[in-house]
Amino acid sequence: MWAEIKDKKAFEKVNKNQSVASTHRNIITQQSIGASVLSDRRRTMRPASFTATSLILYLFLFLLRRGTLTTGEITPLRRGFYAGVCPEAEQIVRETMRRAMTREARSGASVMRLQFHDCFVNGCDGSLLLDDTPTMIGEKLALSNINSLRSFEVIDEVKEALEKACPGVVSCADIIIMAARDAVVLSGGPNWEVKLGRKDSLSASQEASDNIMPSPRSNATFLINLFHKFNLSITDLVALSGSHSIGMGRCFSIVFRLYNQSGTGRPDPHMDPRFRFKLNRLCPVSGDGNITGRLDATPAKFDNRYFKDLRRQRGFLNSDQTLFSDDARTMAVVKRYSVDQKAFFADFVEGMVKLGDLQIDQPGEIRRNCRIVNNAPREETREAVS
Repeated sequence: MWAEIKDKKAFEKVNKNQSVASTHRNIITQQSIGASVLSDRRRTMRPASFTATSLILYLFLFLLRRGTLTTGEITPLRRGFYAGVCPEAEQIVRETMRRAMTREARSGASVMRLQFHDCFVNGCDGSLLLDDTPTMIGEKLALSNINSLRSFEVIDEVKEALEKACPGVVSCADIIIMAARDAVVLSGGPNWEVKLGRKDSLSASQEASDNIMPSPRSNATFLINLFHKFNLSITDLVALSGSHSIGMGRCFSIVFRLYNQSGTGRPDPHMDPRFRFKLNRLCPVSGDGNITGRLDATPAKFDNRYFKDLRRQRGFLNSDQTLFSDDARTMAVVKRYSVDQKAFFADFVEGMVKLGDLQIDQPGEIRRNCRIVNNAPREETREAVS
């Protein structure tokens, strides 16, 4: 992510299908990550892509919740966590996701992305799901989330079904993890066992999200450094970027590529001309930024077409195309996945497990309603359910 810092290594490496040994746990504060992120953004991103004032940036360092990110050891995560207390939990999530995706196929991609946006900000704690209150500005309106993240109502539907079957047992944070996995499976992707046992946070931070989450403008160097701070490798970065095998992206996220890449007043030279012509028609310079386009040529099928498109210079987002065009290390992984879907699936699963292991040392609960903490004032509770 961002500038070098002198603290411990971000996290112990998480080996596939293994938990990190607690006696060797290394930690990094979310506050340090935020400071490092801001420094790297100044170095590696174009001025037009970062518009917050210096005052806000420095206030962020003081306003971040104090916590310690780890790799899944504070709450002992394990497979089959609910087997004895809510044995039907995973089946309920799977069937609810199946119904939701039957109604709207795009909801699968939307739900899958919730895991990344939740786990990268203070760990996998369901903070992303909290609505704003008079005393807290949450993450839903953060720059990387507003008018982008969606299908929160699907999580609500899953939670309602679980509360009927097993009241007060399954956390919203775990629902995100299970639902993201099921979205991949139901879109034709790989299946895997998920580790569960997370608690839900008691608060959320819009500023933490604004200063941690990458931008569609991000380049390969920035993304490599960002993922490294979370102990996620270059392979993890490229594999997890393959989540864009399904879903749609907004014109708002690419107009700079089409008309003013790097402030040149010209389009991105890495974009295939015929593909650019199609996007020019979809996303005119003064058009509606909320119009959506396909992230790859098969947006409802989880496969390796995304990587084939990157090799043809047909990546929708700059943060996708840069993985093939701007760094030899990420390019090599893109090439491998474009011809070996099994390798992509295997590495994607490993990356999702490692991402799901990110936690924060903080008080937690099992929320009854994913949008609001359990001890919220009555007026906030009414707003959340209305």
